[in-house]
Amino acid sequence: MPDPTRELTFLLAGPERRLLRWIAAHLPRWVTSDQLTTLGVVAATAVGIAYALSGNHHGWLWVASAMLIVQWFGDSLDGTLARVRHTERPRYGYYLDHVVDAYATAVIGLGLGLSPYVTFGIALGLVVVYLVLSINVYLESTVFGAFRLAYGSLGPTEMRLILIAINTGLAVQSELLGPGALRVRIVADALFAAAGLAMLAMLAVRFARNLRALAQLEPPKLLQ
Repeated sequence: MPDPTRELTFLLAGPERRLLRWIAAHLPRWVTSDQLTTLGVVAATAVGIAYALSGNHHGWLWVASAMLIVQWFGDSLDGTLARVRHTERPRYGYYLDHVVDAYATAVIGLGLGLSPYVTFGIALGLVVVYLVLSINVYLESTVFGAFRLAYGSLGPTEMRLILIAINTGLAVQSELLGPGALRVRIVADALFAAAGLAMLAMLAVRFARNLRALAQLEPPKLLQ
């Protein structure tokens, strides 16, 4: 089966696509898509570790932000590089994208749960819900032939920028007022719990819509 059509619906999809194509066109020839995929995995691991260590010193939040940028570079540029060079990766590339996305979500989410800012159980629940959504995206793309990288207007790029903004706010507050002034766990838990509920609602809506679409594609046979 050929790779599904990619539908990029998030806010920054257009500018990001143009930027990635420009970067890909100027990369040295020895850089490959698989190397970029590996870079994304390593950077995601570094983000999770940085979050887990942020309880020791708020400086790790700056490391997490820097690694989120590196992770974007590796995770988003691997497929673009293949398309720009007209050397599309074989079928495994599409499957690998989903596996890498699931791994990055799990390691970053669990790292947040080990930080002093988010309760571990809530972070774990958010990771589970996101992974269920990812499985649904994979199944949709397999059945309907369209790969939607985002639900609505928020995609991976926007989520990275939100995390970087939060990291910056926490680091600056800790730098100016000291770590004892940080009282963010209740607010962060509420925001993450709300995000999890919103994703569950999205999943329910998409699941119901998919069932209706499948019923139209494969109408039940009437008894003669």
